[in-house]
Amino acid sequence: MQYPPMDEQVNQKVLIVEDEPNARMGLAELISGWGYSTEVAQDGVEALERVQDWQPTILVSDLKMPRMDGLTLLGHLGELEQKFAVIMLTAQGSIESAVESMKMGAFDYIQKPVDPIRLKRLLSSASSQQKAERVIASARPRAEETGVLGSLVGKSSQMQEIFSLIERIAPNNVSVLITGESGTGKEIVARTLHDLSGRSSKPFVAVNCAAIPETLIESEIFGHERGAFTGAVERRAGCFELAEEGTLLLDEIGEMPIATQAKLLRVLEDRTLRRLGSKVETQINVRVLAATNKDPLAAIADGHLRNDLYYRLNVFNIDMPPLREHREDIPLIAEAMVRAMNERHGCSVSGIEPTLMQDFEAYEWPGNVRELRNVLERAIVLCGKGSLRRQHLPPGFGIVRSTSASDSQQVRMPVGTTVDEAEKQLILRTLKSTGNNKTRAAEILGISLKTLHNKLKEYGSSADTSN
Repeated sequence: MQYPPMDEQVNQKVLIVEDEPNARMGLAELISGWGYSTEVAQDGVEALERVQDWQPTILVSDLKMPRMDGLTLLGHLGELEQKFAVIMLTAQGSIESAVESMKMGAFDYIQKPVDPIRLKRLLSSASSQQKAERVIASARPRAEETGVLGSLVGKSSQMQEIFSLIERIAPNNVSVLITGESGTGKEIVARTLHDLSGRSSKPFVAVNCAAIPETLIESEIFGHERGAFTGAVERRAGCFELAEEGTLLLDEIGEMPIATQAKLLRVLEDRTLRRLGSKVETQINVRVLAATNKDPLAAIADGHLRNDLYYRLNVFNIDMPPLREHREDIPLIAEAMVRAMNERHGCSVSGIEPTLMQDFEAYEWPGNVRELRNVLERAIVLCGKGSLRRQHLPPGFGIVRSTSASDSQQVRMPVGTTVDEAEKQLILRTLKSTGNNKTRAAEILGISLKTLHNKLKEYGSSADTSN
């Protein structure tokens, strides 16, 4: 195999941790040839000593080693003040351990025998991670003070927790499953993860799996060769190739056909894809994010989402709360939107009248942040300048308002109600209050998701939460 050309000196120190002597020295020679400074260690114990003495920025470590393996080493590295980009070397049968290492903070993994081209790309991406972490370190104080992280806005505890999680996982190549109701900002989260990563200068590609006909979805995602099917008059790159070295968001992943999900899982595991009609496999370097507005466990139970694909994508989960659950963020979000739309439309709206803001905070916002954005955009264009007033809102706005605590947060039952019926009403009302989000309802009720599903199955057709 022809090795990638040598780069200019990159001033990065790489520690190779490998118990097999020939592989260890071969990697050191290869990586140093690309301009990196290299040192070696034969296992995790020696690696910890070299980390203290030599202070590398990147580690390339085998998973299986005597004395201390790669996962144990990773755990010890996480306790140190210095941060490292760790690339794990794994055998074909150790993919689960490799994925587990990414949950623990590893940057990425590469299968043995090592492909030099892919390793070179990973080292370059790991170097970019160092830059991304510096960007995040400077963004963190501003996010806490202003309630802004990228295009995300919020000072509520829910949003600040999401900010912290994004800051922690953005620099890594780890897959993320973003869940939440429609309009809560899942794509904005994906873009923020991309913008705060070492891939920020590369493409961000978003594809809505629900918007592509089933007959075309494989071609859209994986690409096709000329003549692969009727109408394929030329070779076409798919979304993976378009997102090379960047980030791919697969929105509404539960709407992807099961057969396509199986092919996607293989691409995620092997980091290679084959265009429709091609006999050649292509190496890819893409970070994959996925989003869904459905309960993924319910989608698995219904046969709409493969269990193994869910666990491969759900290395980390970011669950976006509906707007009605963090109403204290509405003024901050609305103000940010007014500023952005003034610039976009050439308007000079000064703000929102206090009484109208009270209406905003009382409204249920069934369409979440997307609905707020649409309402404000219409109002700003109509207003042009000055303060936004109720007269600038769409006709009928405010019909779906927040109900009082006595109606929405209390379950009243007459004397004589059986315990089983009381339990049923409590479960159904809680499920309704969460917008049919079963995961959140189970957490509120203090029961497992499996128990909730079993209860709803018992109730059958009477379990109608729409009333």
